[in-house]
Amino acid sequence: MMPKIAVLGVGRIGRMHAENIAAHPRATLAGVFDVHEPSAKDVSQKLGVKQFGSVEDVFSSSDVDAVLIATSTPTHADLLEKAVAAGKPVLCEKPIDLSLERVNACAAKISGTKVPIMLGFVRRFDSGHSAVRKAIEAGKIGDLHQVVITSRDPGMAPAAYIEVSGGIFRDMTIHDFDMARFILGEEVVEVTATGSRLVDADLMNKCDDYDTVSVILKTASGKQCIINNSRRAVYGYDQRVEALGSAGMAISENRPINHLRLYSETSTDQAAPLLNFFIDRYADAFAAEISAFVDAVETGTPPSVGFEDGRQALILAEAAIRSVAEGRSINTNEIR
Repeated sequence: MMPKIAVLGVGRIGRMHAENIAAHPRATLAGVFDVHEPSAKDVSQKLGVKQFGSVEDVFSSSDVDAVLIATSTPTHADLLEKAVAAGKPVLCEKPIDLSLERVNACAAKISGTKVPIMLGFVRRFDSGHSAVRKAIEAGKIGDLHQVVITSRDPGMAPAAYIEVSGGIFRDMTIHDFDMARFILGEEVVEVTATGSRLVDADLMNKCDDYDTVSVILKTASGKQCIINNSRRAVYGYDQRVEALGSAGMAISENRPINHLRLYSETSTDQAAPLLNFFIDRYADAFAAEISAFVDAVETGTPPSVGFEDGRQALILAEAAIRSVAEGRSINTNEIR
C-alpha cells in the first residue's frame, strides 16, 4: 500500500512538496496543515485532500504514515520530536533549528530511534551534483584535491525574511556546507570565512548579516573546499559544483531555461538565461527527494541524508560565523 504523507506548513516550499507528493506514483498526500488556515484551505481544496485542524490531529491520525515538515524554522525541532514520538517517518526542511544547542538537545531526545528521519538538503538529489560524487567514487578524477562550490541567488530575499533567517551562513550557505561534506566524503576540521555587505550596505543595521561571503573548508587529510555565495547575481540562479582531482576534473553546471546556442554576425555562443528561482532550478531534485523519502518510509531504513547531516552542516555554519567575527580560522572541535 502506498504510504500516506501529510505536509505541515504549506507556504511556498510546502505547497510545492504537497503537489509533488500528490503527483507521486508511489505515495498519497494524506492532507495538509498550516497555522495560516486560508493557506491550508487553498491547498487542500486545489489538491482535493484533507485539511487537518491541528498538529495533534496529524500525529494522532491512523491515516497518516509519515510527515513532511515545511513550517517556519523555529518549529522544526519540536515537530520533529513529535513525529518521532508518534512513530511517523519524517522529512524535515533545513535547518533543524537556528540554535546548535537546541539541535543537540533534539539529538539527545531522539537518540536510538528507528524512525526514519530525513533532512531536506535537496541539492544532493540534483542529477549533476550527484554525478560529480559518483565520478569521484568511481575514481574517474583520481584522488580528490579540491572542491569549488558556487551558490548565488538572483536577488536579495525580502527584508522580513532576511531578518529572521538566522543569517546567510545558517540560511543560504548551509546548503553548500552539506554539499561540501557530500562531495568531499570527509568531515571538515577547519573553517575560514569572510563576509561583506556589497549588495545591501544597511544589513549591518538591519540584522548584522552579510550578502557576500567566501569560505574555505579543510579536512584532516588536507582536502579543500572553496564556497562562494552572493545574494545577488543579476544573470540568474548560479549553482555550480567543481571537483579537481589528481587525474582530472568533474563539473556540475548551471541550468539555463533551454540549451539553445545562437551564433550570428553580432554575437557568438549567445545562450538563454539561467533559471531564476530555486524551485525551478531544482525541480527534478525535489521530485527525486520525495522518491528517496518514500523509499525510506516503505523500507524503514535510514535515508541517505539524515539528522546528523543537518547537525554537522549547522556546526560548519557556526564555525563560519565565528571565523568572520574573530578574523581567524576555526577548528570545528571548538564548536562541537
